[in-house]
Amino acid sequence: MLKVGITGQAGFVGSHLYNILGLYPEQYERIHFERAFFESDEKLDAFVKQCDVIVHLAAMNRHPDAEFIYTTNVSLAQRLADSLQRTGSKAHVLFSSSSQEERDNLYGKSKKEGRRLLADWANENGGTFTGIIIPNVFGPFGKPNYNSFVATFCHKLTHNETPTIDVDGEVKLIYVGELVQEIIDQIAAGTTTQEYIVPSTKTVKVSEVLAKLEEFKRIYFEGGEIPKLETAFDYQLFNTYRSYIDHKSHYPVKFTQHTDARGAFVEVIRLGIGGQCSFSTTVPGITRGNHFHTRKIERFAVIKGKALIQLRKIDSDEVLDFYLDGTESAYVDMPIWYTHNIKNIGEEELYTIFWINEPFDPENADTYFLEV
Repeated sequence: MLKVGITGQAGFVGSHLYNILGLYPEQYERIHFERAFFESDEKLDAFVKQCDVIVHLAAMNRHPDAEFIYTTNVSLAQRLADSLQRTGSKAHVLFSSSSQEERDNLYGKSKKEGRRLLADWANENGGTFTGIIIPNVFGPFGKPNYNSFVATFCHKLTHNETPTIDVDGEVKLIYVGELVQEIIDQIAAGTTTQEYIVPSTKTVKVSEVLAKLEEFKRIYFEGGEIPKLETAFDYQLFNTYRSYIDHKSHYPVKFTQHTDARGAFVEVIRLGIGGQCSFSTTVPGITRGNHFHTRKIERFAVIKGKALIQLRKIDSDEVLDFYLDGTESAYVDMPIWYTHNIKNIGEEELYTIFWINEPFDPENADTYFLEV
C-alpha cells in the first residue's frame, strides 16, 4: 500500500485526487495535509516522513500582484525541497506545473522554477521525480473567477448572472477526473520523468462552451429536462454545470400536475438521453441508498407518501434535508460526489420512481456506499 500525501489537498484538483484515491483503500493510504504545514518545518517534516508519494499541487493561481504569485509558488516548492532534504526522504515527488510555463507571465515562470527546484532535489539525492505539465482543467467544484472560465460561467448561469466572453479563442481542456487518472497512472509508474506533458482531451472555442452551458440552463435548470448528451465532453460539462446549482434553494422541484375526472397525470422526466427507470415501494421507517456516484445522473421522484431525501458532499459534514410529499409530487436530482438516501417518514408505503442515465452494470457500477 502506498502512502500518498497531497499538498493543496483542499484545492480544486487536490480534493478530487484525494477523494478518488479514497475509493481504493486497499491500494492507497492518504496522508493528511494542511496548508499550515508550510509554516512549520517540524509539521512539514512530519508530513514528508510519512509519505511514499507526494503530489505537490499547492500553488497560487491569481492575485492582483503577479510578483506575489511568483514568490509564493517558488517559496512553496523550495520549502518542500528543503524538507525532503532534511528528512532524507525517498518519496516519489510529482509536481503539478502548467502549460503556461512557456508564456511570458510570472505564474508560468513560477511553475517552471518550482519544477526545476524539485527536479534538482531528485537529481542530487537519487530521488524519483515527475514534472507534470497540465493544460486548462475544468470540472465540478472549481472556484469561479479563479480556477477556470468554465467554473465562472457555470456559477453565473446558476446564480442569475450573465457571463461575458473577453476573448473568444480556442482552448485546450481536460476534465479533472481525466487529469486525476493521469496523476494516478504516473504514481503507479513510479519512474522519473522530468517533463510529462498531459494531453488535453478537448479543444473548443470559449463561445461553444458558453452556448452549451446556456442550453443546460434553459433545458435543465429552468425546464427540468435532461439535455441531449452525445459525447464524453457533454457529460463532463453537464455534471460540472450541475455542481454549481444551489441545491438548498433549487430542490425539491414540484412537478406540473394535470387533473381531470379520471385522476392526475404527471410527467416525471423528459430525456434527451436514455437510461434506466425503476419504481420502488418502501415501508415506513426504512431508508434506501446511502451511496454516491462519480459520474452518473440520477433523479428521485416521490409520487405517493412522505419522504426525507438527504444529500451530503462526501468531504463535507453539511447534510441537506429535503422533505417530499406525494400530494405535491416533486423530484430531487442527485449531484455527483454527494452521498444520498431516501427514507419513508410517513405512515403508509412510500412510492418512488428512480431514473438513472445508465443501466446498472455490476462490473462498472459507479456506486460507492457511504452513510449520509
